[in-house]
Amino acid sequence: MTGALYIAGLGPGSDDLVTPEVTAVLNQATDIVGYIPYVARVTERPGLTLHPSDNRVEIDRSRHALEMASAGKNVVVVSSGDPGVFAMASAVFEAVENGPKEWRNLDIQVLPGITAMLAASARAGAPLGHDFCTINLSDNLKPWELIEKRLRLAAKADFAMAFYNPRSKSRPEGFVKTLDILKDECRDSRPVIFARNVSRPDEEIRVVPLDQTTPDMADMRTMVIVGSSQTRIIEREGSPIVYTPRSVG
Repeated sequence: MTGALYIAGLGPGSDDLVTPEVTAVLNQATDIVGYIPYVARVTERPGLTLHPSDNRVEIDRSRHALEMASAGKNVVVVSSGDPGVFAMASAVFEAVENGPKEWRNLDIQVLPGITAMLAASARAGAPLGHDFCTINLSDNLKPWELIEKRLRLAAKADFAMAFYNPRSKSRPEGFVKTLDILKDECRDSRPVIFARNVSRPDEEIRVVPLDQTTPDMADMRTMVIVGSSQTRIIEREGSPIVYTPRSVG
């Protein structure tokens, strides 16, 4: 008996932003696997077992899901946003590559979701309307030297930039360094969007010139988007519209 393994994105927070495809798979699942707060977003029901776990056991979580799928269960591994963006899809496939050969023949499907990056961009307007890059500022899985190199190269290339995991209580110095690097490389007042808890009831969107940004404007619930030199602001009553033209002038 062979089950199936789905790796699903739950979107940035609002149930309205969970895709119908993901909702259908969750309704058919026998087991849900994931980080504690993401599993908590899934409604309990008879016949469904929830398997919440800590955020730093991604490979163990993946192996557990694969073992259950091999035993005939219909398993969904959940992530916030999109599972292929700094999330569980890569961890599952790493476990597949290094696990028993029979895991490679399982029915494994990745179901996309709306990322916090895209939700934040939509709230602000279209700051990612031209070339952009995405950088995870956490140094848990890569050295700070590599993050700094990528920041400087992205700024020199004049990409708009979206930052995940900008500032945690345990490593607040990383975002201090990030802003210093950007101010040093960009030397202008391009807009920076601080989008906290996007799509949730306490959502907060702030647009701040780069030269006026401070590290305390972000935390781990904040998506930070930095415009390119081409990014524009349309002033109006209420929140401004921030967009990057599709052509370079």
